[in-house]
Amino acid sequence: MFLQMDTPSFVSQSVGLFDIMQKGGSLMWLILGSSILAIGVFIERVFYYYRSHLRVGEYLVGILNLVRKQNYLEALERCEEGYGPIKIVVQRAILSRNLPSNELREVVREVAQLQVPKLEANLPILATIGYISPLLGLLGTVMGMIDAFIQINQKSGAAGVSDLAGGIWTALITTAAGLVVAIPCYVAYNYLIIRCHHLTNDMERAGIELIHALIEPPAKEVIDFKTAAASETKTTTPPVSISS
Repeated sequence: MFLQMDTPSFVSQSVGLFDIMQKGGSLMWLILGSSILAIGVFIERVFYYYRSHLRVGEYLVGILNLVRKQNYLEALERCEEGYGPIKIVVQRAILSRNLPSNELREVVREVAQLQVPKLEANLPILATIGYISPLLGLLGTVMGMIDAFIQINQKSGAAGVSDLAGGIWTALITTAAGLVVAIPCYVAYNYLIIRCHHLTNDMERAGIELIHALIEPPAKEVIDFKTAAASETKTTTPPVSISS
């Protein structure tokens, strides 16, 4: 006669986002708000850098040719094809063309320096979120362990697993959430810093090339010296008299 033993049945329970937020405690809402803010900053900066990006070589070719020909109004109209700090630096350099070379360089340098804060705007917010998110997770871990020890104290050391589950949930979920927010923030911040440096270098290049084009003398027409010399000898050669 065989004994029949019941096999335990495991019930799969899916945990939704709202359940995780509840079990993680109040700090989870702060971490969630920080992640939403970080996403907003990243999207805004990517859109701004995309609009400000210019192929500097192609953008400056036509403008430099017009500047060398002293067609400044047409060069200013060509500047409108761009957007962002590079366009502003090029426009200000053309408008300040009548200044001495030292003052022109100083004006272009000041304009470029004023554009740098616009390029770096909101990046400290992303860096701060990436820095404090693991700390918020660590704070949640400490609060969860404190809650677990409070339960043990209330049960006089005889607390069961269900009594400790709340504190353990808080400790684990907040730590994971903090890391999940911090890692993408660091990656996004470094990516945006690289884009910002590229735009800064392009802005400096545009300012330097335009200053050189404004300072150097205007292009002159090429003279064929051989033809000029031949025509001069023809006009200066005295007529030969034939004596009989």
